[in-house]
Formats: sequence, C-alpha cells, structure tokens
Amino acid sequence: MSLLAGKVGLVVGVANDRSYAWHIAKSLTEQGAQCAYAHLPGEKNARRTEKAIAKIHDNAWLAPCDASSDESLDELFAAYEKDHGRLDFLVHSIAFADREWLQPRMFAKTPRKAYLDAIDISAYSLSAMAGRSIDLMAKNGGGSIMAMSYYGSEKVIQGYNIMGVAKACLEATTRYLAAELGEHNIRVNTISGGFLRTLASSAVSGTDRMDEAAIKHAPLKRGVDGSDVGKTAVYLASDLSSGVTGENIYVDCGMNILGG
Repeated sequence: MSLLAGKVGLVVGVANDRSYAWHIAKSLTEQGAQCAYAHLPGEKNARRTEKAIAKIHDNAWLAPCDASSDESLDELFAAYEKDHGRLDFLVHSIAFADREWLQPRMFAKTPRKAYLDAIDISAYSLSAMAGRSIDLMAKNGGGSIMAMSYYGSEKVIQGYNIMGVAKACLEATTRYLAAELGEHNIRVNTISGGFLRTLASSAVSGTDRMDEAAIKHAPLKRGVDGSDVGKTAVYLASDLSSGVTGENIYVDCGMNILGG
C-alpha cells in the first residue's frame, strides 16, 4: 500500500540526480505522492532540474525561486496554490555559502555579507517558506515541513565554517516553527543526513576522505546512501510520523554517536 497516496507537495532544491532533494522526491513519488518542484532562477538551472526530475517521472510542475527574494517566494507559492490547491508537505533542501570562506582557518575572516547571506538563504528561507505554507496546509488539516541539516551544526567540521552556523540556525528555526505551527497540525522537522558527495558538498574543502572515514568508523560500516534519507522523508511526510515535530533526525549510519 502506498503511504503517500493522495498527498501533494513542493520540493525545493533538486539540482541534479545526486542531490538529497532528488532522492527524497524519488522516494516520495514511489510511495504515491505528487511532487512539484522549485529550482534556481535561469534557463540553465531549469534545464538541469528538469533533466534530473525526468528520471523520476514525466511532466513535472517546475517553477523558479530565488530564496533570497520575498517577491520570488510570493510568486512561487501563488503559482503553486493556483495549480494544486493543497499542500501536504514541503521539502526545504537548499543551502548556500560563498565557497571562498569554506576553507580551513577562514572562518574568522568571513565578511559580514557572506555570513549573513549564508544565514538568509540556508535558514531564514525555511521560515519564509513555512509562513507562506500555513494557510494552504491548514485548510486541509495540516501538513509536514522538512529541511536538510548536517552534523556540522553541532560539531566542528573543518572547512564547513559558516555553513555549520547556518545549519545550527536552521535547526533552531525548525524548533521555533514547530512550536508555533503545531496548532495548525503542521509538523516541522530536520533530517541530518550524513556526508553525500553532491554539488553542494563539493564546495567544502577537506571532504575528500569523508567517504572512507564513514566506511571505517560508522557503526553500520558504510556511508549514507541518498535512499536512506529519502525513506526517512517518506516517514516524515506520512501519517506514520503524526506525533513527531521539532526533531532533528540523524540519517548518517550512526556517525553522530561517536566520540572524537
């Protein structure tokens, strides 16, 4: 039986078929969900997202979104509501930091604008999207919002720098949203996925040996697979997680439980 039959939602952040957002969309679709997609502005980004999504299903609904622009967010959610009428889940899988500052021993040198841009796009955008989702979710009895985090929000990962701070902000934002939106039966959680070699992770210096480290040290003796996170997203989007909100769920083959 499909766990998500009849559910409709928006996935933000599919860059290619290696991204966590792609694996999440694939798993949600396999369980009967109907996914719509938001991509970075520009024809090149649209083509890249469309090419990746075509590996999951045909005739996907796609719209551009500049997460740093309130006007762009307004346009995205207005267009989505016009064409779908309901929102059962929202997947936030976007983050940004200038790679110049994602290097060892560069954190203290990070300029104000680069610091604030990372917080804006990686964390504030979740609050901005959640606020635009409330009425649409509430009118159908509630919904599930999920965002992608990483263990660098809690412990120092060399070179992760401002992204670690932004992910910590994202997790705190999730808790405050969960507390406020619960009265609408809207659940808000983060998934802390293990290291996955993606377009985003390639920007962080010092990640070359993280795959090998996971295989050697993780309790499950392997690195995380995108489908691991996808299946967790299915759980969070489904009624199986009806009592779960404000949580950060680790999907990293157990790496987070280990000491230094």
